[in-house]
Amino acid sequence: MTGGAGPAVDGLLCVQLADPACTWSLGAYGAGAAFAREPDEPAWPLGDGATGLVTLRGALAIRAHPDLRPFAYETGFDGGWSQAVALCLPEAACAMGRRTVLTELGPDVAAVRTEDRAALVFDLGLGLRAADACLRTADPERIGRLRAAAGRPLLATGDGAMPPALVSGLDQVVVTRIGRVEVFAPEADRAAAGPVPRTHVLPQILRLGRTHAATAPIPRGWVPCGTLHPAHPARDGAGRPTPFDAGRHAAFGRVLDRWGDPELVALRRAVLDGQDPDPSRAGGRYARLAIRAARAQLRASGG
Repeated sequence: MTGGAGPAVDGLLCVQLADPACTWSLGAYGAGAAFAREPDEPAWPLGDGATGLVTLRGALAIRAHPDLRPFAYETGFDGGWSQAVALCLPEAACAMGRRTVLTELGPDVAAVRTEDRAALVFDLGLGLRAADACLRTADPERIGRLRAAAGRPLLATGDGAMPPALVSGLDQVVVTRIGRVEVFAPEADRAAAGPVPRTHVLPQILRLGRTHAATAPIPRGWVPCGTLHPAHPARDGAGRPTPFDAGRHAAFGRVLDRWGDPELVALRRAVLDGQDPDPSRAGGRYARLAIRAARAQLRASGG
């Protein structure tokens, strides 16, 4: 697979950052934060030459890392397909704090907004390998509640729920070696179907101890620290079906050509060219999923 850090990676990130239809997520498999924005939502670039955006609801900051490597892929499923670019680091370069109890970390000096840099940040203690999932607040009462719970694992009961009284009204921040996503309160408390910044913690997934989904063709030795989802040709940011967009389809095809597995890209191209590879002989799960995705694209495009 081709690729590596440098101008090509920077170009990929900048192009996708400029497209409001692209959604971003940073974190670990089972816990993370997503950054998204509406097409007409005001967004501002970060200062000091940093890469990222900030809105009234959240922020994304991408940190330059020499080992950052994208892996693009598609996954076919009943009724459609997904497309993604995993943003990966080598196993030796991805590790974060791996704290297992609620831990006060001090002021969030790396916060995107200047006014948030004096607020205190608390690691949730999820024990994640490639991310720190945190809460942030400057409110003395909320700081007191967090300090009272410090030193204990928040998910020890096994029910998978964060105590609502503890997390309500706080900014939620996920930090990795390649950057951070911040979800500003009260958006962190609001469930919404549209493309908004949000966080998630899925204990049933965390318990698997995996670095990524089994359907993602990530080479051995690499760990996703985040994922970007370029504009989908047949769905909007909330996952609702839309008329097929040939321009978006072609655009992600170019991303796959540059950052995808050559064998999977060749299978995709064969299907789109009218060939009909036998999934049972295509060479494993990833090949079968790539064929399924390409077939779904043919149906969506009317081909």
